[in-house]
Formats: sequence, C-alpha cells, structure tokens
Amino acid sequence: MCYEPLRCVTAATRGRARETWESGGVQEQEHVEMGAAIAQLEAILAAGGIEEAGVDVELILAHVLGVSRGRVQALAVMHESVAPDRFAAATELAEERARRVPLQHLTGRAPFRAIELSVGPGVFVPRPETETVAQFAIDALQQCPSPEPIAVDLCTGSGAIALSLAHEVPTARVVALEKGREAYAWAERNVREWGDGRVELILGDVAKLSTIPAFLGVAGHVDVLISNPPYVPADMVPRDPEVRDHDPALALYGGADGLDVVRIISRQARNLVKPGGLLVLEHAELQGDAIRSLLAADGWRAAATHPDLTGRDRATTALR
Repeated sequence: MCYEPLRCVTAATRGRARETWESGGVQEQEHVEMGAAIAQLEAILAAGGIEEAGVDVELILAHVLGVSRGRVQALAVMHESVAPDRFAAATELAEERARRVPLQHLTGRAPFRAIELSVGPGVFVPRPETETVAQFAIDALQQCPSPEPIAVDLCTGSGAIALSLAHEVPTARVVALEKGREAYAWAERNVREWGDGRVELILGDVAKLSTIPAFLGVAGHVDVLISNPPYVPADMVPRDPEVRDHDPALALYGGADGLDVVRIISRQARNLVKPGGLLVLEHAELQGDAIRSLLAADGWRAAATHPDLTGRDRATTALR
C-alpha cells in the first residue's frame, strides 16, 4: 500500500493519481516510491552544498507527511510511495534548503533536549552544543537544598535554556530576559507551550537589570544564572550562510573581541547570584582564558572552562 496522510490509494492505483488541478482540468501525476523520493531530494540538497543531505531530507519528508523521521526510514524500507502533492511540497522545501535557508525555519521547529521549540526568522536557532551547557545549570538546580531554587537565563532567544531548566527541574522558578523584539515574540510562544507557569519572560537589556522589577525582586537570591550571550567578534563573520544570513546579528556579535556582553553579565550577575551560587556562560572555543580572567577580576571564584561533546571548550562556570 502507499503512504499519504490525506488521500492514501490502493496498490492497484499506486502508479497514478489524479491530484493536481491545472488550467481548469485535472492532470495525472505519479506517486513516487519513498526511496526514489529520498534520492531525488538528496540530489537537490547536495547541489546546494548541504553536508548532511540525507538527514535533512528525512526531516523534510517527516514534516510534510506528519510523521517521525524513523517512520520515514521505515516507509523507505517497505518501498511505500509518496503521493504527488506531498512530494511536491517536500521538493519545494528541499529547494529552499538548498538555498541555505535553515531547516528549522522551513519546519518551524527546533528540538532542544527534551522539548521542541517554535523558531523562525528573527530568533537564534538553538544548537545541540548548548544542550551540554544547559546541563551545568540543571545539575546545580537539582542539587540545590532550596525547595524552590531560582534560575535566571539572560539572552534567552527562543527560550530554549530557560524552558529546559523549568521542564527538567519542576521545582525551579525561572526568570528569562531577551532584548530582541522578534526573538522575544518566539520566546513568548514557546513559554506558552512549555513554561507551565514557571517561566517569567521579560523584554529588556542585560545592561539595565537594576531597573527591572523582576530582577530587583530576586537580587541576591539566584541559585543559578546562565547565559548563551552573543560572543562572535565583530570582524569574524560566520562562514555558514544559515548563520551569517539568517541568525539575528543581535544574537551573534559581541563587540571587537566578542566579550562585550559577557563583561556586562559578569558585573550584573554579581548583584543577582547568592553567595555560593553558580554562573554558567557559553562561549567560543578560544575565549575561555579571557573569560576566566575577567570573571576573576570581578570577584567570581573557582572559574573553570569545560568542553562540549566534540572536545571543544564551550562553557565557563564560576561561583559567587
């Protein structure tokens, strides 16, 4: 049998389907066997320089068919076919992807740890590397003696870190801040879906935390403060078009050495984090030494830099 979530046909009619109306009439179109569909879509992506074309194709097909990636793989093994309108939709998305539009913008979703976020133009797409950074904050919150530990996520973007903290540490209260209005709108949407009333989202600037009532209310009581700030040096334009052309500049660039926002956070966080509380900062591979130095100069203790799963330095932690 064939696989098509809207109008599935029998094996006897698999080869032909009258689905597309053009010029006032019906034009016959062929169903496409799943393996052949995958091969054709992979060729489109490969021509656009997409390195993991096979993965992206499976995710595109999963999106247009409304199934999991694993189900797409199973349908290919079973030699099922895709209805022409679904294949046309997948082809259109593949062509967009070949033009280096981020896959997450095409599907509107981005997985992050145990949740799946809504994303699109105007918000930084969360990366797998940040999942390991969030783990430092999650571990610290889970070990807090307080029955309701307090966490702050600065430069929250889509809300990925803040919502993961709330989702994985249900006793935690989380306050998240985002400066970009477009990103804030995406975060609002995600907080409605995943926040469960335990994430307070604020539109504001990390340089002005002392003027924001929510932060005045938790000053000196924060158990964990985490941030994935903009840390790309101004003259180091990312090579990948998906990042360079689609991630918001506000989420990428951190001044001449990439550390302008990190310096602000280091100073501001001293007023928020309780003695013994934890600061967690994501950063680029070669910024660890500089960040440890500036944290020490601001009075933070036990600063340490940690690698991600690829072995590259990715985060620095410090104690108040």
